[in-house]
Amino acid sequence: MPGLHDLGSDDLGLHDLGSDDLGPDDLGPDDLGPPVPGLRVLDLRGPDHADHDTALGAWQRLCGRAAGLEGEADRVAREVIAAVREHGDAAVTALTARHEGRDLQEFELSREHRQAAAARVPSELREALALAAANIRAFHETQRVGDTGLHGEAIHLTSRARPLARVAVYAPGGTAAYPSSVLMAAIPAKVAGVREVILLTPRASDVVLCAAELAGVDRVFAIGGAQAIAAAALGTVQVPRVDKIVGPGNAYVTAAKRQVFGLVDIDGIAGPSEILVLADRDADPALIAADLLAQAEHDVLACALVVTDAPELVPHIHAALAAQLADLPRKEIAARALAEQGAIVLVADREAMVAAANAYAPEHLELLVRDPRALVEDLHTAGAIFVGPWTPEAAGDYTAGPSHVLPTAGAARFASPLGVWDFIKITSVLELSAPALRMQSTAIARIARAEGLEAHARAVELRLRDRT
Repeated sequence: MPGLHDLGSDDLGLHDLGSDDLGPDDLGPDDLGPPVPGLRVLDLRGPDHADHDTALGAWQRLCGRAAGLEGEADRVAREVIAAVREHGDAAVTALTARHEGRDLQEFELSREHRQAAAARVPSELREALALAAANIRAFHETQRVGDTGLHGEAIHLTSRARPLARVAVYAPGGTAAYPSSVLMAAIPAKVAGVREVILLTPRASDVVLCAAELAGVDRVFAIGGAQAIAAAALGTVQVPRVDKIVGPGNAYVTAAKRQVFGLVDIDGIAGPSEILVLADRDADPALIAADLLAQAEHDVLACALVVTDAPELVPHIHAALAAQLADLPRKEIAARALAEQGAIVLVADREAMVAAANAYAPEHLELLVRDPRALVEDLHTAGAIFVGPWTPEAAGDYTAGPSHVLPTAGAARFASPLGVWDFIKITSVLELSAPALRMQSTAIARIARAEGLEAHARAVELRLRDRT
């Protein structure tokens, strides 16, 4: 097998693979075209309104979105995983050199390197991260999971909860560096009692390493892309095999996570960020626009929608968006996201607003309505619900406490936010006494023979044969 310095990516059969930094966050203004003002309006108030059928079809397509994977990303991830399976660290080194221009010798960053990086972070930013970390830890302490079961004189049946042994948190590098995501993923794992949390991140910034220190991350590896996912899932000489991989990444990282599921667990298949705002006539258009833009600036695929029973809000929302876009640093990205994925959806009344939110199943759901608490119990399909004008989604992103790792692309219909429970596995422990087995034996034997499994029945009857 070639040595670490002799093996190039061409030797691995990999050509023109995407690197960790390829993604919508890295599109520049020239790639996006001019800003597009305003949002399309979908009128769902009833068949008597103009273009109702067209609007209904557009709404159904929005609700039917899914976090699909591009064919190219899926193909590339499959090749990368195969290369890492065959060549291990040499594949990781070759791919990193080809796509990031980095010559990796040792993958792992030393404790001294990490501490020095954290010390370089300005004190004000470090204090902000420390506040976020404290709030995240305090909230997740409430999610601790204990054993449950049934216990009596003749039986002991237990669901035993124990933490995973080792977990990897993925954090993108380059322009898409999110220290908040390190806190939101690593802290619940540490609260759960995971023995070793490792961070996978290419070209780690000082602020990401500071977040890792605050979160209690045990080890940091300066690797990224699909090759980092493959290394953590399979295990190499330098990278330990993990039980679960969590955290955001580009299409290649996401495709690799999906393909290693089964070797390891993953947090889910992440789609673009999204928000749905429920707004009535009392809502402030400036707040609506600000919260839409807070999602739209993520990338050109972000989804930002308003559902309202107040059509008079529409021109005011458009005006507020235009005003706030004017000096937004990422205005080209935000404008394209609004134009291509955004919408203002008109509905008949408050009940229809709730029905629309449940149908869309958003990652983030904001309630800018009168008496917002009254709606919460009827809203069943959202990753996180933000109640009232003083609870912007941005607070949930950073400092409120619950993890901002949430189901996207309609997965809130069946999936949950990342939490302590994601880092716990349950083992069933069964102990029956002889009398307890005797009480169940006839039923066991009958069911087993009905299924054509004679040995199952005999395994029970043999135990009781000498006790009759």
